Amino acid sequence: MQNNVLNYLNRIVREKPDKLAYSDGDQGLTFRQVYDQSRSVGSFLHDRGIYKKPVVVFMRKSPQEVAAFFGVVAGGCFYVPVDEEMPAGRIQLILDNVKSPLVICDRDTVGIARTFALGEGQAVLYDDISAVQADDGVLSEIYERAIDTDPIYIVFTSGSTGIPKGVAACHRSVIDYVEQLSEILAFDGDTVFGNQSPLYFDACLKELYPTLKFGATTYLIPKGLFSFPTALVEYLNTHRINTICWVVSALTMVSALGAFDEGRPEYLRTVAFGSEVFPIKQFRLWRQAAPKAVFTNLYGPTEGTGMCCYYRVERDFADGEVIPIGRGFPNREILLLKADNTPAGVGEEGEICIRGTSVTLGYYNDPERTAAAYVQNPLNTAYPEVIYKTGDLGRYNDRGELVFVSRKDHQIKHMGHRIELGEVEVNVAMLPGVRMAGCIYDSEKKKIVLWYDGDPDEKELTRALKTKLPRYMLPNRIYKVDKLPFTANGKIDRMALRKMYEKG
Repeated sequence: MQNNVLNYLNRIVREKPDKLAYSDGDQGLTFRQVYDQSRSVGSFLHDRGIYKKPVVVFMRKSPQEVAAFFGVVAGGCFYVPVDEEMPAGRIQLILDNVKSPLVICDRDTVGIARTFALGEGQAVLYDDISAVQADDGVLSEIYERAIDTDPIYIVFTSGSTGIPKGVAACHRSVIDYVEQLSEILAFDGDTVFGNQSPLYFDACLKELYPTLKFGATTYLIPKGLFSFPTALVEYLNTHRINTICWVVSALTMVSALGAFDEGRPEYLRTVAFGSEVFPIKQFRLWRQAAPKAVFTNLYGPTEGTGMCCYYRVERDFADGEVIPIGRGFPNREILLLKADNTPAGVGEEGEICIRGTSVTLGYYNDPERTAAAYVQNPLNTAYPEVIYKTGDLGRYNDRGELVFVSRKDHQIKHMGHRIELGEVEVNVAMLPGVRMAGCIYDSEKKKIVLWYDGDPDEKELTRALKTKLPRYMLPNRIYKVDKLPFTANGKIDRMALRKMYEKG
């Protein structure tokens, strides 16, 4: 029985020691190098008496950062990824929460790390600790003591109060996720991943661990390339990348800015997308550019260990349709519950809740918010069973497919009507010349506020929207921008939009 994610690494290093595992296009690590360096890191932790503790990894995105993650796990601890692109206040809140005895840095970040209040923690260089002599006997003992409910990482997500929430996941849920996702997306030893997400989000699980499972290769695509779509497509072709699992906004930036007029991704066979609704006209551009690829819509929150629903796109969608999120992964159940905690019927909206192994351990050092979101299954009164309430609304269509509707906090009441801001955004994005759109609601002044990136001016956009939306759904304020703000993981940053609005 597999009870530790390092089972993947221990096996694949025997089968493919010299194959490239992780690379950023310039520097890379083979499976043997990942194995050796991670065991050195694990041995260093043991020498310092650090065991079953959170260990912060504060490094720039690199193959060495990935090896540091595995090294923390080899030492019987769990990693907490932090990145310098995070706001300083957020980093300090994370450090205060986890109280890590060690902060693993690279030469670019060690000086930054030491500007923070580390408490009793110490910042150390990865280059130093990854070169110590591995203690095979100690590492074997740590490995043998591990069980599958031990935590493996803490990933911090945004909290509605402004205080980040640290989601703690265990080996069992990560292994289950890797196994199910790999089967759904048909990963194998020839898979070449192009990683888009920062390594401090759980989205990178889609590449990091299947790479170990199959002896595949992951390229950590430099963030700057996503500002130059043509160069990004060239990067995909240069490295023969055949599998990408990106957020929708990253895909849209490529297709909307005309990159496919210059070149097309020649090797893509798997395109998975998620986090936001994919505008149909942009989705069509991707299907035309990669006609041999299988496209799969993925859905899932960090609290559910990555993605938990999938829909393989095998039919055409009309303008204005939303691609479903389909059905739950094997070995987990999706409950769609109405406000009274009864199951929603076909066409009825309900909150998407997750049941099964993929439900994470909870929020680290945060029992109050854990108790609010990780709750007893209301459909089971016979024994304790925790489910996770996502805060997302969905409904089943007449084909029995689950469709994402919106966040509960994106639903508004305006002019006596209940409105999904996502529906406004979808209709705007369908207009000719519009690349992306984002909405917020001013609840005090009762105004829908829209920002968009596109060719039409505000007046042209308003005229076009009047032919598509009822009067009560029309934005009251419209702003054209050169570029919408995005969060670090590539979603439209609605908090930034709200700040822009408040500043006038």
